[in-house]
Amino acid sequence: MNNKIKKYLKEGVILIFVLAIAMNIISYYKSLDLNKEKLDITSFTLLENNTYIILKAKPLLIHFWATWCPICKLEGENIEKISKEYEVISIAVQSGSDEEIQNYMKEHNLSFKVVNDKDGIYSQKFNIKAFPTTFIYDKDKKLKFSEVGYTSTFGLYTRMLLIK
Repeated sequence: MNNKIKKYLKEGVILIFVLAIAMNIISYYKSLDLNKEKLDITSFTLLENNTYIILKAKPLLIHFWATWCPICKLEGENIEKISKEYEVISIAVQSGSDEEIQNYMKEHNLSFKVVNDKDGIYSQKFNIKAFPTTFIYDKDKKLKFSEVGYTSTFGLYTRMLLIK
């Protein structure tokens, strides 16, 4: 009996390892077409028409998501955690009215800054094809990391620490 358990555990670990590698390869290929230019945006209009001016000399994480995206829902808590310590702008793409997004945020206990990209203008500018997609810029607003798909809190913190 012990040998069977060891065998299944070993196979489970191998499966998780292979899936992690496959997900990273897929993410890499999906990120090849993303806009890699230096960030030329200096401000965003947030929900409730507040203007957010991007801070100079600080790293910035821009996170594209949608209320209808199941993976975005899973990743929302990760973005919430990192937004408490770093500059984070999230862009909700084609996710309804400001009120609908605010209700989604309340329902999921999220408080990070949100831009409503109703018409997909920002997603086109950044060439977003899948959700969630995350960009991490250094203090000079040069793109250092991009990630398509789910990213763990640990992964986000690691990337932010690497560019500090």
